Amino acid sequence: MSDESGELEQQHASRVREMFATIASRYDLLNHLLSGRMDARWRRLTARKLRARLPPGPVQILDVACGTGDLSLTLLETIGTAKVVGTDFCRPMLNVAARKLADRQSAIPLTEGDAMRLPFLERSFDGVTIAFGLRNLANAEGGLLEIFKVLKPGGSVAVLEFSKPVVPGFSFLFDVYFTKVLPLLGGLISGSRSAYQYLPDSVARFPDQTELANLMQRIGFADVHYQNLTGGIAALHLGKRPQ
Repeated sequence: MSDESGELEQQHASRVREMFATIASRYDLLNHLLSGRMDARWRRLTARKLRARLPPGPVQILDVACGTGDLSLTLLETIGTAKVVGTDFCRPMLNVAARKLADRQSAIPLTEGDAMRLPFLERSFDGVTIAFGLRNLANAEGGLLEIFKVLKPGGSVAVLEFSKPVVPGFSFLFDVYFTKVLPLLGGLISGSRSAYQYLPDSVARFPDQTELANLMQRIGFADVHYQNLTGGIAALHLGKRPQ
């Protein structure tokens, strides 16, 4: 990586970190409200699909870009034999997660760390998840490479991310909601319209379902496939690090 590209990635990371810090206290409310609670159903599906790909017995799972901890909690509740670790680079989001975990008396270690430089040993996790975080990275390929490194051989990754709707009429209606209504509502409730304008902008720049699957395969993941969720509003991509 050149010094210039490294500096640009750091600038991007700083902007994204500051944005999420601004909306951390309202993040959960807006997620549930603006998605009609579909986000909770998507996380439960992610946990179930990952569980089906994990070996029996105790497993170690890393939730990258864990934010306020919703997927980390869902993983712990769904995969009874799992030790779940959450990591995120935004301290205010982790503070919300810590309070949530304390309220539910759930033991999930939280680590402040950058998804582009994961602070974990290579080949140390049976499963890795990242939900609505990959598109926030300055370099999605770099983030996937980090995930690949910390996975054990035979370990599985689950990437839950907003994607491109595949139903023509629905696609048009959702685009109007996503680009016009959502930034307005999100801005009114959170006090930061720019954060919710960033959401559709970041999705527009992100690879679609097929492109992301191809990227995962180029990096080295095997058994890659994806499932469209709610007409392609989101997609769940699954893959394995080969033995």
